[in-house]
Amino acid sequence: MAATYTWDVFCTLDGFGSYGPDGDWGGYWGKHGPEFLENRRAVLGEDQLMVLGGNTFRMFVKLLGQIPLDDLDPVNARMLSMPTTVVSTTVSGPFPWPDTTVATGDAVDVVSRLKKESGVPLRSHGSLSLNRALMAAGLVDRVQVTIFPVISGRTGAFPVFGGAEDFDLDLLEHRTFDGRTQELIYRPALHG
Repeated sequence: MAATYTWDVFCTLDGFGSYGPDGDWGGYWGKHGPEFLENRRAVLGEDQLMVLGGNTFRMFVKLLGQIPLDDLDPVNARMLSMPTTVVSTTVSGPFPWPDTTVATGDAVDVVSRLKKESGVPLRSHGSLSLNRALMAAGLVDRVQVTIFPVISGRTGAFPVFGGAEDFDLDLLEHRTFDGRTQELIYRPALHG
């Protein structure tokens, strides 16, 4: 049986997924609360393989890789300690990120193989262009979108679904954390 692949992404209400020109994470860091953080610890605490694209991996290394593991918060410490496969033709080690493997080649082929071979679920965080391509190829089983209570229309960068194919979404789960942050989990199907 193929491993489940979840694309896990944070965004603003208007759909931006990463930091703006001032280095702010789309306006949403600082909006999280204890329920959200507890859920992230639980989600990342499960045995799973992290799959990242090269750009996201480089960003995470820049933000987290220079901080000793013992000095990180529990959520980022767990993410940093998870086995990780980076799908990229431009990333090479050594890395300050333990248990990292680089897989070169076509992302669809790499993830298709990982889904067949992995004994644990696969999870990708961010990695927008990688995951849009994987969704178009039918390899994403779940899209887990966490929407923070901000609109960053003027300063937001990287529209999460910008340039994606059209998809129908079947809502599997939904939650509200700390009275303000929404988590929506969908099963995507190519609209057609």
